[in-house]
Amino acid sequence: MEYDVAAIEVLEGREAVRKRPGMWIGSVGERGVLQLVSEAVGRAVNQSLPGHGGTVDVTLTRDGGVRVSDDGPGDPFDATGDTGGPGLETLLTSLHAGPDPGGRHTVAVGHPRVGLCVVNALSSRLRAEVRREGVLRAQEYARGVAVAPPATVGPAAGSGTTIAFWPDTEIFETTRCSFAVLAERFRQVAFLNPGFSITLTDERPAGEARAVMFRHPGGVRDFVAALDAEAVALIHQDAIGFEREDPRIAGAMEVAFLWSGSREERIHSFANSLATRQGGTHVDGFRDGVAAAVTAYARRRGLLTSADPDPDVARIGEGLTAVVSVKLDRPEFLGATVGLLGNTAVRACVGEAVQEHLSTWFDERPERAAEIVARFVRGVHED
Repeated sequence: MEYDVAAIEVLEGREAVRKRPGMWIGSVGERGVLQLVSEAVGRAVNQSLPGHGGTVDVTLTRDGGVRVSDDGPGDPFDATGDTGGPGLETLLTSLHAGPDPGGRHTVAVGHPRVGLCVVNALSSRLRAEVRREGVLRAQEYARGVAVAPPATVGPAAGSGTTIAFWPDTEIFETTRCSFAVLAERFRQVAFLNPGFSITLTDERPAGEARAVMFRHPGGVRDFVAALDAEAVALIHQDAIGFEREDPRIAGAMEVAFLWSGSREERIHSFANSLATRQGGTHVDGFRDGVAAAVTAYARRRGLLTSADPDPDVARIGEGLTAVVSVKLDRPEFLGATVGLLGNTAVRACVGEAVQEHLSTWFDERPERAAEIVARFVRGVHED
């Protein structure tokens, strides 16, 4: 068979997405549907958060659709004037038209970030509604193509945007998605962005709808407490936590941790609200800081002599439950899965901050400090 330039098929926009959906969302099964939901929710969260304490409502409708509403300023359908940003109509029809997702003020709900255009192209129907300046405007799409131009529907109270879409049964093997998986991810987003609230409602079950609302003003302290809520033997009951801006990493860190009576280490790490399941420099720095604070306290109090080796870092992590979250202007991820943070400066900065705060915590609570540190010193002497 002869192959030349005439055989090359060039696809653009919605055609490219519908022809090869797996390239954009990874799967035409439930995982792909969850990615569509994450895209729509991610846009809504980032519209709502700049106003501080915003709200997003997500509803899984009985007819197989997903409705996502926010209380942001309301995306205009046309270009956004002075800001030079694309309007909602462009976001729904043009690939890569959205803002750069990399900054610390952008919340990553799902990955990779592909935008509303992909959601629209892979939905049999999509309806966009904008409440802005007292007016409600709406536009309907069918498989990524506008049915009609945006139209004024009537008056509107407040502001915000609602995107309702129905994953296309011609594309997906299933259009259902897990309530539990979405709830867990939204819970994390609420923990990592204090004051923000997100509600998930499921209208699909027969009988009454079920709904959960997540809002956690305590941030990662609340996160650690929730993770360790079922532990039966806490060595101490107060989570050690702090927040710090650091210009050396062009960002901020938020860390909370405690030790329980178990032998398991549980460290949950995030960069710009995205779970870094393989860890990275922020996790390495956290472990460095904890080990340095424990070792320094033990030597200062005479629990270790000059002849004793430092406690093993792995042993210090036994029973440790922690959340390490960084928000960076320029996050650097290693590998295509965005699961491993690689910013070099982050390790030293997080380590320094953790050592400083844990050392202060030890000095202010000598009885608890002795109880915690003695656990690891015994291990050194036993070895």
